[in-house]
Amino acid sequence: MKFSHNKIKISVIKKCGARLKQYTAVLPVFLLTIAACVYANDSDVRHNSERTLTFAQAAELAVAASADLRYSRASQTIMEGAWRWGVMSYLPRLSISVSENDRLQQLGADTFMKNYGINIDQLIWDGGRTSMTRQLERMEIDMTTSRLERKASEIAEAAIAAYRNVLSSRAILDIQISALEILEEQRRILNEEVRLGLALEIDLASADINLAEARINILSIRLDLDEMEIQFTELLGLDHMPVLAETVDINRPVMLPVSSAAAVIAREQNPEIKEARHSIAKKRLELNYVMRTWIPTFRVNGNFGISGHDYPLTRSNWSIGLSIEFSNPWFSNRFNAQMGWEPPYDRTAMIQNNFTPLPDPASGYGINQARLALALEQENYNVLLERMGRMAAIAIEKCAFAEQKRKLSMEAAALGKERYRIEEIRLGLGQITRLKLMEIFIEQTQREIAVIQTAIALLEAERELELFLNLDPGELSKLALLFYSSYSPLH
Repeated sequence: MKFSHNKIKISVIKKCGARLKQYTAVLPVFLLTIAACVYANDSDVRHNSERTLTFAQAAELAVAASADLRYSRASQTIMEGAWRWGVMSYLPRLSISVSENDRLQQLGADTFMKNYGINIDQLIWDGGRTSMTRQLERMEIDMTTSRLERKASEIAEAAIAAYRNVLSSRAILDIQISALEILEEQRRILNEEVRLGLALEIDLASADINLAEARINILSIRLDLDEMEIQFTELLGLDHMPVLAETVDINRPVMLPVSSAAAVIAREQNPEIKEARHSIAKKRLELNYVMRTWIPTFRVNGNFGISGHDYPLTRSNWSIGLSIEFSNPWFSNRFNAQMGWEPPYDRTAMIQNNFTPLPDPASGYGINQARLALALEQENYNVLLERMGRMAAIAIEKCAFAEQKRKLSMEAAALGKERYRIEEIRLGLGQITRLKLMEIFIEQTQREIAVIQTAIALLEAERELELFLNLDPGELSKLALLFYSSYSPLH
């Protein structure tokens, strides 16, 4: 029994060893696969985190990532496809009819009649109303396209605004962290002075309060910055925050076009002006359509049929006719004339006229309503056109004011820096306390933050002007440079 038991143990051990060898052979491949997946994932993360992003690229990514805009464009494509199929209204209308009439009679012979027919109806002329209808549909599609472009512009502008907010918060955070390091060093020196009896305990307590407030401000800015970055990455459709190529350049030169040139560009390219022109063209076409409702419509129709009691069908017939229809608010009339032949001997002819007095007298005021709508659109367009010049001048003045404010804030920061240097000398002479120097440094930090804020405000004012002139991000300076080079004295 002992021998058999040991034999069983040996066999089990051998089987386990064989399986272990199989697992040992497969394990390296499994580990290599996991390592490759991890490396690929890390490389994707590193690629996303290392990619640089400009204002224009951020706008493009936001537009591409917008699901609402994507579905709206798909719907627009469907509308354009349906409009293209509308060309069928110019082509003949073909209809095929099949019928079988059975009649069982108690007295007389039963009848089983089979009929097959083809009908063709062709519009000859309707005063251009069909073409106008298609033009109105095309204009509506164009206006929808213009609205989609404005929607895309709003999404892109939201991305650019989020970009600016992240830049501003990062710059302010860097200033606050640098200031905190200097304040902590000043507090350490102040602590030594208190220990040596050169300063008061109340000054140290006040310094601690200032440090606590600085740390709270940094935490608050970091929380806001984290939320801004998350929203920004979601808006762009990315998984990780990319490297921002743009910076807050407080010394960036600003070039603005003159008011007259901006007004000319606004009158040509402003989105509201373009939409107003589309609306005027549409109202004018609607008026022409209403004015042509009295023009008659001419149609030609033809029929061909075969019939009989049994297959093959032996009887045939054909006919051709003309239809003329008048329709207006005071009367409507439809005239039909048709002639045909039923081989071998029969001829057919038919004339029919239907007259309806006063079908819809209220619609007679439609032409007056169309005229009023066109006049209103033209008046609104003229008012908007006059406002463009004033709005362009105001937008440029706003940019100039933001530029002046940035320069003043930079001058204030430079003066504050010089004052801080002088106050350090006064501290060495014993004329002020170190706590007073720390408070002056905090004030200087706020001036440096104001420089960043005014630089961002200038960027926002320039972007508003670019939107007003329907320009892409960064094209304002190019436009100004082109204008000044075109009107230079050398030129």
